[in-house]
Amino acid sequence: MTLQTPRTILRPFMESDAPDLYAYCQDPRVGPIAGWKPHESVEESREIIRTVFTSPDTFAVVDRETGRVIGSAGFVKPHHKNACPSSSEIGYALSPDYWGRGLMPEVVCELLRYGFRELNLDEIWATHYQENQQSRRGIEKSGFLYAFTEKLSDEFFPDRPTCFYFMTREMWEKRGH
Repeated sequence: MTLQTPRTILRPFMESDAPDLYAYCQDPRVGPIAGWKPHESVEESREIIRTVFTSPDTFAVVDRETGRVIGSAGFVKPHHKNACPSSSEIGYALSPDYWGRGLMPEVVCELLRYGFRELNLDEIWATHYQENQQSRRGIEKSGFLYAFTEKLSDEFFPDRPTCFYFMTREMWEKRGH
């Protein structure tokens, strides 16, 4: 499955993407704010592609101009235990070289279309750690509504405040989709 936005292509990861993945995942500004440690080698990035990024609705975010993998985006099981059965959660990461260009709201817009139209989801969630204000802005720009904050634990912080947002299919359709 390949999806497209004006500036990106969303496609399945390939093992040959490991050097591009490592290029941004080694940066300490990327992983810790998303709950994972920076990658330590191209081989570690390749292993992440083999194990984590093989999920059917996980995509490499490819810059149309350069053809390089600049991020990852896709659907994961919702972190919220009371999410409805036909829901999913959007997760993403982006190379710092591409921050501040509005690319993730563009990608999330396409994922919302895909989630509601192709996957037939009834609601889609998005989360960010409280201190990650870049993700907050991207989530809000994409039209998600704040629901609540709950403490979750990851490999960096026990009881880390996590902000939860949601969008229903009805909300998405009212936005003119």
